Amino acid sequence: MRSMGKWIQSWRDLPLLLNQWANVVRWELRPRMFLRTSEFLWQEGHTAHADAADASAYARRILHEVYEDFMVNVLALPVVVGCKTPSERFAGAINTMTCEAMMGDGKALQMGTSHELGQNFAKAFDITYLDDTGTQQTVWTTSWGVSTRMVGGLIMGHGDDQGLRLPPALAPVQVVVLAVRDDPAVIDRCRALADELIDGGIRVTLDVDTSSSMGRRVTDWELKGVPVRLELGPRDLEAGEVTLVRRCEGTKVAVSLTGVATAVSDALTETQSGMLETARAARIARTTEVATIDEAVEAAGEGWATLGWDAVGEEGERALAAHAVTVRCLTRADGSVPDSVDEPDLVAVVARSY
Repeated sequence: MRSMGKWIQSWRDLPLLLNQWANVVRWELRPRMFLRTSEFLWQEGHTAHADAADASAYARRILHEVYEDFMVNVLALPVVVGCKTPSERFAGAINTMTCEAMMGDGKALQMGTSHELGQNFAKAFDITYLDDTGTQQTVWTTSWGVSTRMVGGLIMGHGDDQGLRLPPALAPVQVVVLAVRDDPAVIDRCRALADELIDGGIRVTLDVDTSSSMGRRVTDWELKGVPVRLELGPRDLEAGEVTLVRRCEGTKVAVSLTGVATAVSDALTETQSGMLETARAARIARTTEVATIDEAVEAAGEGWATLGWDAVGEEGERALAAHAVTVRCLTRADGSVPDSVDEPDLVAVVARSY
């Protein structure tokens, strides 16, 4: 913030947009791997604007076009976007907006936040500029950030008893080609198959190390969450086929070697959309509309609850907190992010969280 005050002199310097990746170290009484660790990788941004409207629009742009888009379309994790209540708001902010995802156990995880800081920090650090009339003005600032917590969200949101389940858009290895037997013809065809898929823009790895059992190798790739396996043995080669196994769906089909590129591409596309829809359906199934605080506490034992914000308020938040339940965010009835917590008919999303 002090540097921003030095860099900004006139309206021509605005908006000032800063982004950084940094390792952060902080004290954690009860560290949780990926979620709350003593050291973590953090992406954060800070911006300064000439007026409140521009700052607010930019904070919302980051929330929707960057964070929500990445979480939904890459991580395949559906998130509820809304604003925090005054008691949950980032200290010093005039508005905090959040992306909340449901984990496999029904708890909520705050995946990322975007803050409108108003002029509070700008006044504290004396960040001013000369406007186009030569008048000294105070800037309006925002900040926003995500961290390696998203890795934890990915694991808990999609993982199963067999290990990771990675969405194809994110997976560093989208397809693994396995040779079932130590057969020269099989291995040669596996190499050619991998090259064909790589040429098609698919991220592929080749597994022809038959010194380990096929069962052990399959288990290893399942644990790593690779979306698609192609298994090729002598009989498959003789039949002109390869076995296509989809990690997330657990399906196994024989496809023609001549059409394998299309089959793999279709499988990856279907898996990506399927993971998102499965996660969304699970969240909907475990979200209960309630009318009272007591009902919200009960529903939070299994998943999320929604109720009118006017039925909660500050007193209701304290009552929820006594049961380790919080208002994760406030939304409009249509799911959009409100401009203010004072809007009528807001919906409170209530849950236990990490």
